[in-house]
Amino acid sequence: MILNGKEVALEIENNLKEIINKYNTKPVLVTIIVGNKIESITYVNMKLKACERVGIIGKRLELDENISEEDLINEIEKLNEYTSVSGILIQHPLPSHLNEQEIFNYIDPKKDVDGLNATSFGNVVMGLPSFVPATPGAIMAILKYYNIDLEGKKAVVVGRSNILGKPVAMLLLNANATVTICHSKTKDLDNILKEADVVVAALGKPRYIKASLLKKGSVIIDAGYNEGNIGDVDLDKIDESISYTPVPGGVGPVTIAKLLEQTVNAFERR
Repeated sequence: MILNGKEVALEIENNLKEIINKYNTKPVLVTIIVGNKIESITYVNMKLKACERVGIIGKRLELDENISEEDLINEIEKLNEYTSVSGILIQHPLPSHLNEQEIFNYIDPKKDVDGLNATSFGNVVMGLPSFVPATPGAIMAILKYYNIDLEGKKAVVVGRSNILGKPVAMLLLNANATVTICHSKTKDLDNILKEADVVVAALGKPRYIKASLLKKGSVIIDAGYNEGNIGDVDLDKIDESISYTPVPGGVGPVTIAKLLEQTVNAFERR
């Protein structure tokens, strides 16, 4: 079965339209973009179009790629103070001279709709209410939409980044899955994959995980996005009993929808 992310995203967006229409004012989402990388600009434009579809006021704050950490933090703190701003996003990756995590930590957790503040991550680990990183949140939304039971299942996360691998592992653990995190130093990855009921591929290597390694009846969430619209899983000769997210059209659309959903949640809480 193909786990169609566009279908999941559409349901989220339709729900958000109904919520937003109840209010006289609208949520405001500000995306900070540092520099002018084509990929970042394209992704920000996708977010702004999605905002427009559901009724969120999407704004873009463009900053010079050579901006100092101090000046960038000052811009974030201004947005923290604006009561009209519901959510703040920082388009990453940031230029190499900037400490990403330190900068993320200056976002007010109440406006951290991308869930990248260390406080937000800590709450996720503890199973407390929090905004979650958008892509891990999207993965969980897809699993929920397709009624995939996680309790007691063996889940394998391939990748341990702070914005994807680690947080999605915690979310799966909170859903009572038995979670294994694999990474570049993991030994015997092939046999670990063969045992998995659920695999989350989040390593950023095109077609690295082969379909032949996947257990019959398993669920594969491909969160990789590589040049040429290629995921981290090679779906060639995949068994028809396996459910999987396509690339593109799988996790990506739901990631943006989760950003919008968390912006509306922040708006309602304020």
